[in-house]
Amino acid sequence: MDAPIPEGVTQLLQQWRAGDESALERLMPIVYRELRQLARRCLYREREGLTLQTTGLVNEAYLRLVRSNRVQWRDRVHFFAVAAQLMRRVLVDEARKRQAQKRGGALTCLALDDANVASHERHIDLLALDEALERMEKFAPRKSRVVEMRFFGGLTIEETAAALDVSADIVKREWRTARLWLLRALEAGDGTGAMGPD
Repeated sequence: MDAPIPEGVTQLLQQWRAGDESALERLMPIVYRELRQLARRCLYREREGLTLQTTGLVNEAYLRLVRSNRVQWRDRVHFFAVAAQLMRRVLVDEARKRQAQKRGGALTCLALDDANVASHERHIDLLALDEALERMEKFAPRKSRVVEMRFFGGLTIEETAAALDVSADIVKREWRTARLWLLRALEAGDGTGAMGPD
């Protein structure tokens, strides 16, 4: 007798979207390792003062995923793009809590480099990056999403292109210009950058 074919991530996401709560329980063991890798990449960029560990970040993102039952899940890449967004929110919330506790003390610094490349690291404040991304979202939403997926999610150019339903060349161009704008905005300290609306 043939063994049953294991369910795929996309199939389980569609079942969950259709209201099958048990699909999420079957999904998590399949994606858990990748969520941990995603969380490790996010936390690797944290410098010091962070009390949140990999498991805690995954668990907090999971809780937010459970509450995001209105998402129209498309596929595996879309799932991890949303997970990256949720992890960004968790990290920003944690940084805000730390800042409030320290009343303006040392802020979290991250390296805004080319996805997982450690050369020429430039350290930036996580809260300032989040604020700059929110400003970018207003005039260049796709660029903001590219940064979120590449920087926070560690998605490849191809995965980001698939999640956004655009070509890899568009993602490369938007990643390059978004990074330049963000670096200028963060250096200026006012979030205005040099790039205007598209």
